Amino acid sequence: MAEKNKTTKGNPAKGGAAKKVEKKVPAKQGDLVFQRHDKDTGSPEVQAGLLSAEIEQLQAHLGAHKKDYDAKRSLLKKVAKRRKFLKYLKDKSLDTYSTVSKKLDLKV
Repeated sequence: MAEKNKTTKGNPAKGGAAKKVEKKVPAKQGDLVFQRHDKDTGSPEVQAGLLSAEIEQLQAHLGAHKKDYDAKRSLLKKVAKRRKFLKYLKDKSLDTYSTVSKKLDLKV
């Protein structure tokens, strides 16, 4: 079955521009560096890594589309969520926190 591209606001027939909605990219094996076991997707380390990958994608998108305020809001929400995961890690295990922050190239 063919997959349709979703579009948002704008009708090309009436002179409006159609925007393609970017789909969420599934997690790759490289993004799951911090897994404790094969099926681990919920540990704070993995969550911070996945959020970092999504943040990088949003930053690249915002570089090209400076006035996309919805994407900017989404970026800020993801950054705040990652910050909460990292704060939890810092409180629970300082060694894990330092390892994760180094591998993600975050300022500590």
